[in-house]
Amino acid sequence: MERRKSKGQSPNHVHVTRMTPKRKDELLDGGSLYWVIKGIIQCRNKIVGFEETTKNGHRACAIVMDPNLIPVVPTPRRAFQGWRYLQAGDAPDDLTGPGSGEELPPALRMKLVNLGAW
Repeated sequence: MERRKSKGQSPNHVHVTRMTPKRKDELLDGGSLYWVIKGIIQCRNKIVGFEETTKNGHRACAIVMDPNLIPVVPTPRRAFQGWRYLQAGDAPDDLTGPGSGEELPPALRMKLVNLGAW
């Protein structure tokens, strides 16, 4: 984020990908990038914009995200291009409110998921 600020760009987190999404207007209207960590969808970032950039000398797209991570109900999932293929009905719910497990330490949540108890 510091590097982006020094270049006069937004301080938001970005993920650079080779292709620009075809349905970017839909993604800007509440879309998120979901993070698969150790085979589990664990959190998401809201997508706030797209920027043209280069990667290894080739045109690319920077997906600009809100810097706040939103924890979600841990959901087993292989790595995937979530911003392109995860449908709203397949998205895990956010971890919010009493009884959601939000208050549990992340390591304990992972243990429960791996045991199949979540």
